Amino acid sequence: MNAPAHAHALSLSLALELQRAVLELDLPADNLQGGQPLVLMPAIDLAVVVFQPGGSPRWANVLFSREHPEGVLADISSNAGALRNVRFDADLQDSHRNSVAWLPGSNWSRLPWRRLHGDGANRFVAPYPASLLKLMVAVGVALAVDQGLCEWPAALAPMITVSDNDATDTCVALLHRVGLLPRRLNELFARLGLHTLQLNGTTAGGGWRNGDGAGVGQIHMTAWDTVRLLWLLDADAPPAPWLAADLQPLLKPASRDRLRATLAAQTLDEILSSGALVGLPGWVPGLPDAPAFAHKTGSTENYGSDAGIVKTPQAHYIVALLSSLGSRYAPHERCATTWRLPALGAAVHRIVSAGQRQTRMR
Repeated sequence: MNAPAHAHALSLSLALELQRAVLELDLPADNLQGGQPLVLMPAIDLAVVVFQPGGSPRWANVLFSREHPEGVLADISSNAGALRNVRFDADLQDSHRNSVAWLPGSNWSRLPWRRLHGDGANRFVAPYPASLLKLMVAVGVALAVDQGLCEWPAALAPMITVSDNDATDTCVALLHRVGLLPRRLNELFARLGLHTLQLNGTTAGGGWRNGDGAGVGQIHMTAWDTVRLLWLLDADAPPAPWLAADLQPLLKPASRDRLRATLAAQTLDEILSSGALVGLPGWVPGLPDAPAFAHKTGSTENYGSDAGIVKTPQAHYIVALLSSLGSRYAPHERCATTWRLPALGAAVHRIVSAGQRQTRMR
């Protein structure tokens, strides 16, 4: 078997294992429906890129929804390019600026969907990233620093490590002042092939929420484009294969490393990792906590997301999850989501670590 074919086989095996891990999870109880278990499959967009010592990276993206309860395995080119069999539709809010797609009884056939990106045969409604969007804001701040447009703002760290919304207001306003918003940052992501990463509708005063005309339906991320953005922030990763070899790095090394260090200072280990919740009833372990998992989370009533770089003695990989599993599925008031998501994180880590052991034994 030649190297590209072998790498493809490993990626397919990874995708099948991730699909199985999601399907083995029970559907959680919905507090908006009196604690009754979900009937329809929630939206789960899960992507992983694994870096293998001395070998080619392998990657996979699996997507689940009420329209795809058994999951879709993304068709990804040999250079880790855009998905070829998925069409993303944008999330949406109603005229009262409420997120409506995920409410009990929501009739999707009557909702005014619009295309976000792609023309594949499998439609997937991309759930709002919640505070994971702050990763895009942080990248914009680092770009502004690299271009000499500003100094590092004190608000960067709290925006990432404790997900401070006031700090995010400050950083979004900064990006408007230096001209990276409303359009230039989106255009940069598009030039990098990350078309679903979009910060739309933000205001010069720092607004980025539903009430500002942004938020749900305006700010978008998908798991595959998020792991590829993080790939560009990982100094230990090989060059991004979907980009031209002579393309300038996204960030200067010092800025890239500063962002990675900020992500590693994360205190909200409560979605794919769960160290912040130890001691709560029903606690389950998840991914390794920060700093081994340098990441950003996001959660609201309807959404739960998490993405970052994992580096342990056993494994090196990037993972991103966006889902419609928010705090309405939480078993305890201190939880951001259902225990199913850290359980999924633990499954991802087992899958990747086992694959790494097998690679080293060959």
